[in-house]
Amino acid sequence: MTTQDVKATVSNARMGKIFSKSATDDVWDGNTLTDTLSGQQIGILMPGTVINRVQLQYTGGLSAYRIQNAQSLTFQRFGFGVKDGLACYESSMIAPYTINPNDILTVYPLPVDGTGKTNALAWITTSKGVELFEAKAVVNATATAMTTVVNAQTLGDSMFNSTLGSIHVQAQDNSIVDQVEIIDNSGGTVLTLFGGVRGGVPGAMSLSYQLKADGLAVPIGKGFSLKITTTAA
Repeated sequence: MTTQDVKATVSNARMGKIFSKSATDDVWDGNTLTDTLSGQQIGILMPGTVINRVQLQYTGGLSAYRIQNAQSLTFQRFGFGVKDGLACYESSMIAPYTINPNDILTVYPLPVDGTGKTNALAWITTSKGVELFEAKAVVNATATAMTTVVNAQTLGDSMFNSTLGSIHVQAQDNSIVDQVEIIDNSGGTVLTLFGGVRGGVPGAMSLSYQLKADGLAVPIGKGFSLKITTTAA
């Protein structure tokens, strides 16, 4: 497997710490970031600290992050990183959160595909919770199903009988997210959302998202699928 350097600043208005890791692509396990000075995990180093910003940078490709309770495995905060050199303090704000002693900061990076195809990630929130989806080696202009990173389930299998609230999509550097679709069990289109570019690409409106859709209310049925169409650089 390939690796890439990932680093993050976790902060509030009064203080902040830097965490880093030579992270393995395409896995969560083992990709826990630690403080660059003490080598400690975020929960041990900053228990009881209220944070409201996370700036995460990866070397190349794309990356998701989560602040997770290591005992309960619940996500406390989550998001995407940006390519090294494109960080923006203003856009790094998160809802205020008090660090729990059991918390860890982990990352899930993917490299640039490198074969004219695209790797993509999507944070999906529903009434059942939050899940990270992925599609790797997406062929240009081809609608491709995204499945959960943890157990490769479709949207309908993972989130059956829930209500979709948001879709946040990040595809690899310089790529285009043409559209994201929700497809029902009969092959019908329930919802289509257009995406775009991000980062240093002309016309980009965000450093971290090619699509950020909140305030949705889509009932998810058995057999539903989340599909993404992209164009590689």
